[in-house]
Amino acid sequence: MGKIIDISHHQPSAQIDWAKAAKEVDLVIIRVQYGSSLIDREYKNHVANAKKYGIPFGHYAYGCFVSVEDAKVEARDFLNRMDKSAKFLVLDTEDDTVESCGTEKLAEASQAFIDVCKSAGYKTGFYVSHHLYKQYGLDKVKADFLWIPRYGDNDGTPNKKPDYNCDIWQYTDNGKVGWYGGRVDFNQLLGDKKLDWYIGQEKTVKPVEEKVSAEIVTKPNKPTSKRKKNSDGTYTVVSGDTLSEIAADFNVSTNDLASWNNITNKNEIKAGQKLKFSAPKKETAAKPKATASGTKKITIQKGDTLSELAVKYKTTVSNLKALNGYKSDKIIAGKTMKVPSSASSNTNTKKNYIVKPGDNATKIAKNNGITLDKLKELNPSKKNWDLVYPGDKLRIK
Repeated sequence: MGKIIDISHHQPSAQIDWAKAAKEVDLVIIRVQYGSSLIDREYKNHVANAKKYGIPFGHYAYGCFVSVEDAKVEARDFLNRMDKSAKFLVLDTEDDTVESCGTEKLAEASQAFIDVCKSAGYKTGFYVSHHLYKQYGLDKVKADFLWIPRYGDNDGTPNKKPDYNCDIWQYTDNGKVGWYGGRVDFNQLLGDKKLDWYIGQEKTVKPVEEKVSAEIVTKPNKPTSKRKKNSDGTYTVVSGDTLSEIAADFNVSTNDLASWNNITNKNEIKAGQKLKFSAPKKETAAKPKATASGTKKITIQKGDTLSELAVKYKTTVSNLKALNGYKSDKIIAGKTMKVPSSASSNTNTKKNYIVKPGDNATKIAKNNGITLDKLKELNPSKKNWDLVYPGDKLRIK
């Protein structure tokens, strides 16, 4: 039997000798999307080459939904984007899915995604991380087939099977081949479903009438080896590292790692860069000092406006301008100003939110109990609200 591989943008299609691959590969499973808004940049190239060289293929989507209803939206987006020649569809549920959805509704949301794909007429599979399978009810999710990774020594050979019965076993992400210079995920069929079951004639499917738009970005691959911290507790990035691989090795979330190191684009880290694994100490503004005439001094923070400060200190913009001799509404971060001392200085504590995969502006506002207009008001420097990127920091209070 030939190889069963799964690929994404981490294996650029132009770097694969597809003519040689076609002689060895019986089935390729191609990633289509990472969450609802992010399309794999190599997806269409992989599909075109698989068709050209006659390699049967299926599709998978990495789930980044935030709720049961959002899982259905992601599934419909998947159906709209997929190539209709795909033999089957797979939902991929991993740590980033847990981070975006939480644990309470994770199984229900995963099932909802699968059910939408199933109702469209496709064979549908469930890929779930080995360490997650018996958690959060994920072992109760029903699909046509179950796909579980377990790498063992991760030397490119199958040597440590999953602890759970499954139909496809992803046994390494360190596979070596003669037709591609990098590493490839290898898989093996287990159970009673033979290759013909997966690559037989595709079913007649129902069209999905929903237009979508997406921004193409990347998602890091799975870690291939454990990394070690420096003596000072940091890690020095080496060539080929990705942020999510590093995060996985040190058991932290990709979003936290990005936040702790002020990384706005999680797909861009440089060799030699040192990464910290805890949040920097927060700068706290000095407590306002009371002054004569019922006023006190505060330090203006970045993003403050006179109108917000007037509400916070239960006064008016005109009064603040009079207290400080301002002729305009412009204030400068870092400067001190007088405010009435009667109001609490903690009535409007700032709070930020780090954008997660699958987020959009409406979801962020709703999940944090504010309106979209308020979110925009709190973030005046952001101009295009149609696009928010994982790792972006938005003020929500």
